[in-house]
Amino acid sequence: MNVQNNKGLFINAVKYSFPVLLGYFTIGIAAGLLLADAGYPWWLSLIMSVVMYAGAGQYIAVGLFAAGAGLLEAALVQLVVNARHIAYGLTMFKRFNAAGPYKYYLIFALTDETFALLSSLPEGDDQCHENKSRFMFLVALLNHVYWTIGTVIGALLGTLIPFSMEGISFALTALFIVLMIEQILRVKRPKPFIISALAAILGVVFLPSRLSLLSAMVIALVAVQLLTGKSSVKNGNGTEAGNG
Repeated sequence: MNVQNNKGLFINAVKYSFPVLLGYFTIGIAAGLLLADAGYPWWLSLIMSVVMYAGAGQYIAVGLFAAGAGLLEAALVQLVVNARHIAYGLTMFKRFNAAGPYKYYLIFALTDETFALLSSLPEGDDQCHENKSRFMFLVALLNHVYWTIGTVIGALLGTLIPFSMEGISFALTALFIVLMIEQILRVKRPKPFIISALAAILGVVFLPSRLSLLSAMVIALVAVQLLTGKSSVKNGNGTEAGNG
């Protein structure tokens, strides 16, 4: 029974993470190609993907390596770029805290796409059976494997075959757009997405580029909480009045 349950759980995790497989494989190859084009050996993509595992961070790291950036400068850039994961972590705190031994890997493997999948899981999702923590772990692990395989293949191809790199770095942005559209269709609540888009536009227009991302996230989170909170209060009052 345990073997069948584990097999079913793994199959469900593969099905659930399949959209990320398509995206990670593609943008992973692009990241590997960029690394090879910068003159680095293919095996560096394997080490980076296993240990670092940060899509946008790995794209940026290649440019930092090529520019000869110092360790402190690279660390600060990565901190700013990946500061959005603070918001992700706070959102998933309760779920991960109840995940037992899987908690630490889930924290490490919380990428944008993994967050999009795990945060969309209903509380009582039947496909997780009785072990939702293991299901989340499998989804996160599969995403990690997809990305690693993609980057290694890309680096090997870039080493063996010459490619034109023009426009290839847009692959990561394209994946974010696809995931956002899927989230809009799944959640069917346009207000948070509209607020986030407006916050991003304001951040780009009025703030320096190094501060725009983090500032837009903070503004969007606060605005969404305030507006959705007010909506909940109004709905609650309306319901009580109607029942009265």
